[in-house]
Amino acid sequence: MDKAKVKQLVEEAINENPSLFLIELSFLANNKIYVEIDGDNGVPLKECIRVSRNVEHNLDREEEDFELEVTTPDITKPIQNIRQYKKNLDRNLEVKFGEDEQKVEGKLVSVDEDSITLEWKAREPKPIGKGKVTVVKNATILYSDIHQAKVKINFN
Repeated sequence: MDKAKVKQLVEEAINENPSLFLIELSFLANNKIYVEIDGDNGVPLKECIRVSRNVEHNLDREEEDFELEVTTPDITKPIQNIRQYKKNLDRNLEVKFGEDEQKVEGKLVSVDEDSITLEWKAREPKPIGKGKVTVVKNATILYSDIHQAKVKINFN
């Protein structure tokens, strides 16, 4: 299978819609081609079909048989691309980061070229007196320190 040609065909199809971006292109056993795409505003089914057709119609099954799967990211999979952070702005994320794989869950409030910022509420002892008070905390985390980040689904 001509992997360079497949990659070119996938990139051509994605480039037709500037809001789309490639997450993964894999060549698996038995000539299976796995393409995972995402979009800044989600990915309509018709876009998956369009990308699939662009690849299928430009490869010759008589020359080499193949299986093609074009899909969008599973919500349970970790974020893999900076554009996915931007897409999930104002959503809750669970992020593991640092050498000790510290885990923080909070609302994604900003995304820039080098880092993300999460915000969450925590209960802490009052500075004076008994009881606890709710405080707003935040953490800015460099992409290079992130081991895993997942979108947290709230069913409230």
